[in-house]
Amino acid sequence: MEKRQVKILESRYLVPFILITSCFALWGFANDVTNPMVKAFQKIFLMSPVQGSLVQVAFYGGYFAMAFPAAIFIRRFTYKAGILVGLGLYATGALLFIPAAAVGIYAPFLIAYFILTCGLSFLETSANPYILSMGTEESSTQRLNLAQSFNPMGSITGMFVAKTFIQARLDPSDTVARTAMTPEQFESVKMHDLDVVSGPYTIIGIVILVLFVIIAIARMPKNADQNHNIDFIPTLKRIFSLPRYREGVIAQFFYVGAQIMCWTFIIHYGTRLFMSRGMGEQEAEVLSQQYNIVAMAIFIIFRFISTFIMKYVRPGRLLMIFAIGGFIAVLGVIGLQNIAGLYCLVAVSAFMSLMFPTIYGIALRGLGEDAKFGAAGLIMAILGGSVMPPLQGAIIKQGTLFSMPAENISFILPLICFVVITIYGYRTRNFAH
Repeated sequence: MEKRQVKILESRYLVPFILITSCFALWGFANDVTNPMVKAFQKIFLMSPVQGSLVQVAFYGGYFAMAFPAAIFIRRFTYKAGILVGLGLYATGALLFIPAAAVGIYAPFLIAYFILTCGLSFLETSANPYILSMGTEESSTQRLNLAQSFNPMGSITGMFVAKTFIQARLDPSDTVARTAMTPEQFESVKMHDLDVVSGPYTIIGIVILVLFVIIAIARMPKNADQNHNIDFIPTLKRIFSLPRYREGVIAQFFYVGAQIMCWTFIIHYGTRLFMSRGMGEQEAEVLSQQYNIVAMAIFIIFRFISTFIMKYVRPGRLLMIFAIGGFIAVLGVIGLQNIAGLYCLVAVSAFMSLMFPTIYGIALRGLGEDAKFGAAGLIMAILGGSVMPPLQGAIIKQGTLFSMPAENISFILPLICFVVITIYGYRTRNFAH
């Protein structure tokens, strides 16, 4: 192991770093207050797992659709301007939950999620390379890992809010009971539940507006905003000709797919397990969300641990080691049909902890001004979170496959994702910090 002592952050960047890092926590909140909504909307509207997973399609579709428009905007203006647009769209999408709940149908919620995540796309396309620019290139991957360490803090807050202020407050009637209700009874229960769902999104919308004002009046560094030429096609050709970047986009697609599947369908996995032990549906869902929160706590702890270890181990090598660990843990998720399988699913979060910022940092290293468009490609790769969950939902819908619960078999998809990430880690194992 090679010890490298580099200064992660200079004092002149401290306040801007704190403000931008707060955005990492806020999009983490949005991601993980939303994951349990797949199961919640499925029950509220009596939909299949595939229809419920349209929440993730809308959510991550917004990331995909807005990434390159965001990069063009940032190149034309500044990182700060990109962050302000992102916060504005985030707040708009969140506050649209108020009229969506009043209308009482599924489609307006999907539109609200899409607008919200167009904002998140602006935020992530701006914030990640902005953090990389706040100091020396030598320490850039560590700096991004440090900033990304606050992302799961927002995520665990989102999980807590989903569990305490949404799942636990939904009407206790299970799917079977709702199916047996009269249309009037069902409509009353549905509108109650939609009001419960919209509450936390309304509050976070207001919080986002406050942060918008603070960042708007703050002085932010402009050292990475000197070049305003677009040169869109030549820049794309240039960055995608680099194997480390091109393969990083592919690895990021599969990583985000694995992350969203493991965190979204932990609710399905745990609910099936606990209901098989005689627990009621809502009680099983709430308990499963507690395991999800434990997984996120482990994710946070290992994000800080991996950032420290990266002082001694090259990022690519560490990525490869963690991806192999994730592969082994998912084998346990598939093969074990008891509480040990759920423990393995929780453990996957430890191995996922460093992956997003490490792939991101390796792929963007050395791109200079091209990092604005490079960041957009990596954010578009978040589409993996939109493509993979419906595929997993379609497998789960089968009920039983090969004499095993379909929930277990469905985790063959994250298994494949970790193989791809392992290959990228291996190919970049000698890449310097």
